[in-house]
Amino acid sequence: MIVIFCYGISWACGSVQARNNDRRILVSLNFDGRSRIQMEIKTLRYFLAVAREENMTRAAENLHVTQPTLSKQLKSLEDELGKKLFVRHSFSIKLTDEGVLLRNRAEDLVSMADKIEREFVSLDDITGGDLYFGLAESYQIGFLAREISRFKESYPGLQYHITSGDTEQVAEKLDKGLLDFVVLCEKPNPSKYEAIMFPESDIWGVVMPEDDPLTEKEVIRVDDLIGLPLFCSRQSWENDIPRWAEEKMAQLHLEGSFRLAYNASMFAKEHLGYLLTFDKLLNTTPGSGLAFRPLEPALETRLYLVWKRYQTFSPIAERFLQRVRRSFGAHTQNKL
Repeated sequence: MIVIFCYGISWACGSVQARNNDRRILVSLNFDGRSRIQMEIKTLRYFLAVAREENMTRAAENLHVTQPTLSKQLKSLEDELGKKLFVRHSFSIKLTDEGVLLRNRAEDLVSMADKIEREFVSLDDITGGDLYFGLAESYQIGFLAREISRFKESYPGLQYHITSGDTEQVAEKLDKGLLDFVVLCEKPNPSKYEAIMFPESDIWGVVMPEDDPLTEKEVIRVDDLIGLPLFCSRQSWENDIPRWAEEKMAQLHLEGSFRLAYNASMFAKEHLGYLLTFDKLLNTTPGSGLAFRPLEPALETRLYLVWKRYQTFSPIAERFLQRVRRSFGAHTQNKL
C-alpha cells in the first residue's frame, strides 16, 4: 500500500491500494478535523468529466459508462460530502460554489495520483521516466532544454512535462508535490528549498514600438519613463523594478500587469504602453515592429533551478539533478 499525504484548505488525501489486479486509489478528506470522508480517484475523474462537459450524456460517452451509472456515482459523491455540487438544468449542468472548490482540489489530486503511478511504473525502467517542471520566462530556459536534450540521449524513454507561470503559481505546485523542479526569477527561501543558479543573468530593459521616440536613446533611465504607461508582471513590479527606480518608484505608472511577455508585447506594439521585461524574450530585431533598450543603471536578475529541501526524488529525477549539478557546477549553491 502506498500512502499519500497532500495538504491544502481543509483537505488531505489518502492511499493507493491494489485489489484483485484493479488499482484503487482512495482519497481521505478531513473537514476541520471533525469528519473524514473517503472516495476513489475514479469517482473524482467522473466528477471532473461532468464538470468539463457540463453535460451528463457527453461525459458518460467520454468515460464509456452508462448515464445511470454516472448519475449514481455523482449522487453518491454529493451524499458523502453533504454538499450540492451541481445545479441541473434541462440540457446542461453547472457547478455550485462547492463544486468549483472540489474541482480545483480534484484536479490536483488526480494529477498527483497519475504522477505517483507513473513514478512507480518507471522504477524498474532504467531507460526513462517522467520529469515535471514549472518554468518562468527567460532565454536561459535554453540551458535547461540543452541539458534535457543531452540527458535524453542516455535515457531515451524520458518524458518531460512543462508548466509555465510566475513564482506563486509554480511554487504552489512544487509545494503540493505536483512538480519535481521549478525555475524561479528570485532567490528562493533556503529554509524550504534548495537551488542551483543558472550560468548567466537576465538583463532588464524596455520593449516599445520600433518607431517610438525613445528608441533614439541607447539606454533608458527612470526619468525617461515618468508619466508613461508601463506594462510589467505584478511580481516584478513589486520586487525587481523598485531596486532600479528606488525613491522614484512612486512616480512610475503601471498601466497593466501581464504574466506572459508575448501578450504584453502585442499591447506595446499598438502604442498602448512600454513593456518592462527581460532581454532576449521577444523578437525585437529590425522590421519586427518592436525595439529593446536596456535600463540604466543596469538591472539584472538571477535565475534558479529549485526543488524542495529534503525532497525524495524518483530515480530519473535524481539522475537529472546530478547531471545539472555537474553542468552548472560553478553556480551550485548548496545553502543559499
